[in-house]
Amino acid sequence: MEKLKPKALIVDDEKGIRLTFSDFLTENGYEVSTAENYSGAVSLMDTSDHDIVFLDIILGRSSGIDILKEINRKESNCQVIMITGYPDIETASESVRSGAFDYISKPVEKEELLRVADKALQYKRALDEKERYKTNLEAVFDSVDDAILTIDTGMSVTEINAAAVRLCGWKREKIIGTGIKDILADCSMRCLGVAVESIKRKSPTVLEYIECRCRKPENKVVSTKARPLINRSGRFSGAVLIIRDMTKIVEMERNLAQRRRFYDLIGKSEEMQTIYSIIEDLADVHSTVLITGESGTGKELVAEAIHSKSTVRKGPLIKVNCTALSENILESELFGHVKGAFTGACDDKEGRFQIAEGGTVFLDEIGDISPKMQMQLLRVIQEKEFERVGDPTPIRIDVRIIAATNRNLMERIKLGMFREDLYYRLNVVAIELPALREKQEDIPLLISHFIDKFNKEFNKTIQTLSEDVLHLFMNYHWPGNIRELKHTLEHAFIVSRQPVITLSDLPRRFPGLMDINKREQKMSTDIDDPEIILKALEQAEWKKAKAARLLGVNRKTVYRKMRKFNLTETDKEN
Repeated sequence: MEKLKPKALIVDDEKGIRLTFSDFLTENGYEVSTAENYSGAVSLMDTSDHDIVFLDIILGRSSGIDILKEINRKESNCQVIMITGYPDIETASESVRSGAFDYISKPVEKEELLRVADKALQYKRALDEKERYKTNLEAVFDSVDDAILTIDTGMSVTEINAAAVRLCGWKREKIIGTGIKDILADCSMRCLGVAVESIKRKSPTVLEYIECRCRKPENKVVSTKARPLINRSGRFSGAVLIIRDMTKIVEMERNLAQRRRFYDLIGKSEEMQTIYSIIEDLADVHSTVLITGESGTGKELVAEAIHSKSTVRKGPLIKVNCTALSENILESELFGHVKGAFTGACDDKEGRFQIAEGGTVFLDEIGDISPKMQMQLLRVIQEKEFERVGDPTPIRIDVRIIAATNRNLMERIKLGMFREDLYYRLNVVAIELPALREKQEDIPLLISHFIDKFNKEFNKTIQTLSEDVLHLFMNYHWPGNIRELKHTLEHAFIVSRQPVITLSDLPRRFPGLMDINKREQKMSTDIDDPEIILKALEQAEWKKAKAARLLGVNRKTVYRKMRKFNLTETDKEN
């Protein structure tokens, strides 16, 4: 890249001076322009920037001081060297006071001209560099999203950036030079404490997640950090205070925490997020809901969540396990009976639907009810009324119905075991709960939940599971789903006497543990089979001690067999 030539302007009413100066400067790499009077000089300065201006003090009827003032008005870094025809100390001093860099007297020697010109050019370049640095610093200062304040040792604000104006609502012209204590008078003053501490100790100070009340009612959560201002020479001049708006992050963290747990439901998987959204969508409607899923997936908890989030949450939630009762007893439990309706009916009794008035009835295992009960339930859903056993008088009700089953109702419809019209009445809104094996990412969250629960219940301080137990849980099929996980951990809590649950704490007949024992027994009988040794090493991620435990042998045996069969970790890829 070609280096730009420095630009010089020569303003003198003597043509000889202009030509002489121009020749001297051009020979030394300057790009030179000339003018003979005030108007010509101003015109050139309006169309081009100059690094140096040689300016005659006397310009006919004008004064070079007038041009100097014009240059100062433009606030450029152009350096002015005054030319005087005779050494007049007073005139020269006035020109320097007016902003001239220096002055030279006629007649001017070439060496003196170039010396003064080079000094002025160096000074101009230093000013340009300082200005560029300041401009860049201000651009960075204002581009940062965090509020930044610089404070001197007297606790007065020396500078703030645009973010501070936005976040704190300050006006820059009123803040600069004001004591920070006065500025923060309407706040919690905790930001002030950070700055004071940093200046006092001459060390960084941090305060996380504090409430900012400077712009009521828009309270925010901010984090503050103060660092001392110490230059390369070790001179201490105050501190810089940085205020970061954490409100959105806090809200996101709060939402994330809520979405890991919704009511008593635990899970962050995509499947659980969908279920949470459906439950929220059901808040303002009374549509019938059918919850399906394997045993132990949490259908009852979903029903409780739907009720708790709905407009009928102030009403009762009445639960009925339809498989636990015979047909006649179930009929009486749901609809009630009058005295003498059947043997043992000694008094009138309200049914569950009547008790649930203004609330929710949860019918669990709905897929197992008899055809008669299916027909009666269909009438309740369609007509919003029922009859007590032994009494033909219809009773009107206003209840929400949530049903659940682990059965495949479409298959039962094909087999003639479930009414298709009832299915569609129940299945207005469907929620299908995934099996635990289909949402493995939720297993650690559930484990953490049960650890907290059982620590409180059994007054223990168990912290975690061993790596082997966690690996087993993450790879186990869990046919009993969350209920099976809960019961397995409950057993482990009862028998464990250490802060970490190990394989020995699990129920002896736990299927996942029994599978491991079978593999270990087989491996121990086939210890001379290199394939068995290799599989154990791969399963143990080539950790020799762990492979030895899987094989039921000591670690030295594993090393000996590896040498015997020439097994290395590269065999894993072959």
